[in-house]
Amino acid sequence: MRPSARIPGILAGLVLATGGALVAAPAATAAPTSIQDCEQYIVQHGKKVTDAVGQACYEGTIGNQTSCAASLQEAGIPANVANVA
Repeated sequence: MRPSARIPGILAGLVLATGGALVAAPAATAAPTSIQDCEQYIVQHGKKVTDAVGQACYEGTIGNQTSCAASLQEAGIPANVANVA
C-alpha cells in the first residue's frame, strides 16, 4: 500500500474509534455525577446525609468508586444503594 493511501485510512479509523467512544460515553453515566446528586440519591433512599456521606460522595465524583461505595457502607448506607450512589 502506498504511504499516501495509508494516511486517509488511518485517519478514518481514528475518527470511527473516537466517534464510537463519544457515542458510548453518555450511556455509561447512569450513576449520580456530582456530590449533590449523590447526596440527593442517598436522601431519596431514606438515609440521612452526614459528613461521612459527603466525603464518600466526593470520592465517587473524583473517580474512586470502590472507596466511595465502601465509605458509604461504613456510614450505614445499604450496599445496594451505596454501589449506585
